[in-house]
Amino acid sequence: MVIDNGTGYTKMGYAGNVAPQFVIPTLFATPQGAPGTALAGGDVRTMEGLSDLDFFIGNEAQDHASSYQLNYPIKHGLIEDWNNMERMWQRCIFKHLRCEPEEHIFLLTEPPLNPPENREYTAEIMFETFNVPGLYIAVQAILALAASWTSKSVTERTLSGTVIDSGDGVTHVIPVAEGYVIGSCIKHIPIAGRDITNFIQLMLRERKEPIPPEDLLLVAKSIKERHCYTCPDIIKEFAKYDKEPDNYIRQFEGKHSRTGQAWKCDVGYERFLAPEIFFSPDIHDPKHNTPLPVVVDQSIMAAPIDTRRALYKNIVLSGGSTMFKDFGRRLQRDIKKIVDTRLEGNAARKGLAQSGTAPQQVDVNVVSHHMQRYAVWFGGSMLASAAELHRVCHTREQYLEVGPSIARHNAVFTAQL
Repeated sequence: MVIDNGTGYTKMGYAGNVAPQFVIPTLFATPQGAPGTALAGGDVRTMEGLSDLDFFIGNEAQDHASSYQLNYPIKHGLIEDWNNMERMWQRCIFKHLRCEPEEHIFLLTEPPLNPPENREYTAEIMFETFNVPGLYIAVQAILALAASWTSKSVTERTLSGTVIDSGDGVTHVIPVAEGYVIGSCIKHIPIAGRDITNFIQLMLRERKEPIPPEDLLLVAKSIKERHCYTCPDIIKEFAKYDKEPDNYIRQFEGKHSRTGQAWKCDVGYERFLAPEIFFSPDIHDPKHNTPLPVVVDQSIMAAPIDTRRALYKNIVLSGGSTMFKDFGRRLQRDIKKIVDTRLEGNAARKGLAQSGTAPQQVDVNVVSHHMQRYAVWFGGSMLASAAELHRVCHTREQYLEVGPSIARHNAVFTAQL
């Protein structure tokens, strides 16, 4: 079984499949002032009976958002509410996947820089509550690297590369050398899918488009997924829209969710401006002004010098926010420009150009592939279906003998699968 718990969505399914069987929001709905929650006076409410069974998970939680209190058990990739997370896993295993946990090895995912205590809690829940025979907790970046092997541009299978993982809550840049994450070089930027949706929402609101306020968030999300793309030059793009608005401005139609009345709105500059916040972040948030290509370059330059060429050569995209058209091409162009400028500057400073010994060019390659959206889950499915999983996973016997501390370190898969 492969379960990928993300900040926004949980993906789950059986190993060996191409796509997850179920994708549900990582969301919990509990009654207002449920047992254990603080009331206005600071007292903690306690209640007898079956009130602790009154909760909703996933899509059902979204449907009850108006009358229940919403709670995200995972924030920025890290599990914060363990009780709700245990209920979530229970729902995934018994309701969605309908499997007997005692008969399946489980592969779970974790974000980079996950504290070892979190791994221990996870092992405890899996072995004590669900009685699983084996458990492997994989770093999401390594699974995304394995998923990139499906791309036609990847000629050799390697577990070295830089993973750009951009989901709903946060964007991470993670350098990996031979299957091991270089933890000191991980960088993150506080821009991801949710910020792009908010930016589109703001533009539509400022333009006073006739969209019902209660539907605005869902409309912004649909516009982001259907109409947005990455442009090579923002100034030329503005000029194109002004010159031929009929060719570029799209119409979006919808119905009011309550009254059923039809409405129409224009989709204009936000088509290219929304993804542009990765490359010019100051148009969205003046406090954060480091573009994604610069962050990637800084992360690789902080890595050991003998790994840098391999990290530039294999930059892998993962997550739904990297799915914009031409995103990989623009990122490759910008990183290549930064690297070439630095090489030329170094050559000029050391006088290599005059002596005729020009430095060897750095190969920059950004890998896009058709499994990008669920890259982490798909990588987990590939690795979990390999016979090697039985060698590297922690077994129930080891857990009973040693305790939860066995989950602090995992043996790493090799790339020769």
